[in-house]
Amino acid sequence: MGTVLIVDDESDIRQAVAEVLADEGYQVFSAGDGAEGLAQARAHHPQVVLLDLMMPGMSGWEFRRRQQSDPDLSSIPVVVLSALGRDGAIEANAYLQKPFGLDDLLSAVRHYAA
Repeated sequence: MGTVLIVDDESDIRQAVAEVLADEGYQVFSAGDGAEGLAQARAHHPQVVLLDLMMPGMSGWEFRRRQQSDPDLSSIPVVVLSALGRDGAIEANAYLQKPFGLDDLLSAVRHYAA
């Protein structure tokens, strides 16, 4: 299938989402903050990034700003996974508000990692 990068500081969420996506056949990479996420994105060039906003160190907002300014990464779609939902005021391809349903998650990933 495709490749997915999960950028979230909550290890339980990263692990649960990674297991679900791996079971669906996706190759999954993960990062605990934005800086690690950028490094993973550069190394693996995923088809979609699942991005939390509120993280220590480099936040999701800063990750997205840097991703958009990098010509090698700017075209990668971003699905925000956040308790803030659309209130996070960030340009993204889609938003899933935590807690999100697995059907919604899989639908978003299938759409962007086709």
